[in-house]
Amino acid sequence: MANTYKKEPLSEKVQQEMQDSVEEKASATEEFFQKLLSGGKMSSVTVVNSIPFLLFLAFLGIVYIANRHYAENTVRKIAKINKEVKVLSWEFKTLKADLMLKSTQSEVLALVDTVGLRELVEPPRKIVVKSQNTK
Repeated sequence: MANTYKKEPLSEKVQQEMQDSVEEKASATEEFFQKLLSGGKMSSVTVVNSIPFLLFLAFLGIVYIANRHYAENTVRKIAKINKEVKVLSWEFKTLKADLMLKSTQSEVLALVDTVGLRELVEPPRKIVVKSQNTK
């Protein structure tokens, strides 16, 4: 698909105005930095006009620092909780293995032998009660 849009060249007058505008802004910026770095006096109007911008920059710096602290604290909490989860997981596995061991028939028999209970030698018998109809 061919591009049907053809860019019209700017007239020399428009190009010259744009060039002058860019050069003017560059020279103003250069003068500002020369005054700032040379230790020359800056007008009180310039200082007063730049206060809101400086306050905005200070606010952004404070927000950036606070966000960094919050993120670091969150990372520390996550690491601490992960360690705790690992410890609890191992504790769960240990307790589960102990329970499985203690619930075997031989272990139960050894524990109840001290109380005086013994294992049945003969199989249990079913007791059948004949009901008497009283009609």
